[in-house]
Amino acid sequence: MSRTPNWGQLPALVITNVFQHLNHRDRLNASTVCWHWRSAIFQPRFFDRIQFDVAREQNKKNNFFLQKLAHIVSEVKITFDSSNLYDVELTTEILFKLSKSARLLCLSIWPKNATLVTPGICLRKQLRAAAYSEEEWNYILKLFVQPLKALLSRTNPPLQALDLGCSEILALHASDFLGCSAKPQCLERLCFASVKQDPGHYPLGLIEPNLFEKCSSLRVLTLDYDIICDELLQTLQLLPLRQLIVHVHGIDEDHCGLSEEAWASFRSKNPQTELHLTLVCAYEAVDILHTHILRPSMPLTHLKVLFCERINCEALEYLSRHYKDTLRSMIWVDSMRIEEYRNIMELVLRTEQDPLVMMAWRCKKLEEIIIHGYVLDPHNLVGVSRLRGRELQCLEVSRIDLSIPSVMMGPFIEEISAQLGKKWCPLDAKTLPAVLGFYPVPEEVRDRYILNYIRKDIMQ
Repeated sequence: MSRTPNWGQLPALVITNVFQHLNHRDRLNASTVCWHWRSAIFQPRFFDRIQFDVAREQNKKNNFFLQKLAHIVSEVKITFDSSNLYDVELTTEILFKLSKSARLLCLSIWPKNATLVTPGICLRKQLRAAAYSEEEWNYILKLFVQPLKALLSRTNPPLQALDLGCSEILALHASDFLGCSAKPQCLERLCFASVKQDPGHYPLGLIEPNLFEKCSSLRVLTLDYDIICDELLQTLQLLPLRQLIVHVHGIDEDHCGLSEEAWASFRSKNPQTELHLTLVCAYEAVDILHTHILRPSMPLTHLKVLFCERINCEALEYLSRHYKDTLRSMIWVDSMRIEEYRNIMELVLRTEQDPLVMMAWRCKKLEEIIIHGYVLDPHNLVGVSRLRGRELQCLEVSRIDLSIPSVMMGPFIEEISAQLGKKWCPLDAKTLPAVLGFYPVPEEVRDRYILNYIRKDIMQ
């Protein structure tokens, strides 16, 4: 007489073999059969990464992750509201528990705002002080820096990736993080670039170039422009970098800039490196972008100019003349001012040709153009679409010359759609993000948009 098998008593090895033939969702469903099947799923082979979304309402889920998964996964991302002290302190608790993990290889800390609240930050804002207080510094040192240094100083396994999520105060400790790395030769991704709380007045960080000398596996690096010099660039050219992301905020009068010779040497040694240059609320740097920052030998593939409150047409023309073999993306984003309905056509009169058309003609790898906050001539947009055709994967604008009657816009839109090979139209009030609407925009809304936008660049 045959017996009905007791599925709840299958050996763990058998259950594991069954799970290996299922996708992740089906595996999770199967693990709900019983406690025995459930216990078999918590293995490194079935969970390689988790994300903590820190918030009071997520406490139960995050506690479960800490108990069941934190010690077996190799990659963790933590997102949290950095303007909320309760969430910040929950994040530090997670960091301390992760610092004891024996399997963690990659860690990303993603605050949702440029401001990282500490018990003393309200006083600093009230006093309008740019320097961090001793209380704030000690708080960050104890609750953020120490657990990160513990992870970096671990030798088995060594940490391979650290992303500080554009946090300004954490980026100021970048030198400490590099200095305590037990095996810098195993580091593959380091994200030390930041978004400043006050883009016009902030403390400057410093990283000694020799700290990168042993990072022989580094493929992705993000840094602030302030800390880069020719000597550092010469060190970086010895590394197998595939992506270098540089954030520009203010321009310190003592910063000597980066020379054409240094960039030429870097590019000759790293012909495959992508350079992403991002200006973030760089109100002064945007005016000297083409004279003091851009250099002909830069391996520039992506340019982002975010909320700098003006467009620099000479810089756009510079792009088309010097990066015709590398440039793939050009993004220039601002909010629209009601009192100053800015029209790019008034600005380009200083140049011989429309810079966007010239860019589309000369830059053979250009696949993305995004411009918000400025009114564009539809004739030039048609010219851009004809020159790039279907190779232009993204053409995103939100303001079209208002002097043209709306009934005449249809043929322009149809022509651009035909050239791009897909339905196209400018973004309207319903599809445009609120942060790109009419000025003024709250700083916290703008900063959150910036953080989400620039993090898309990082190569995983």
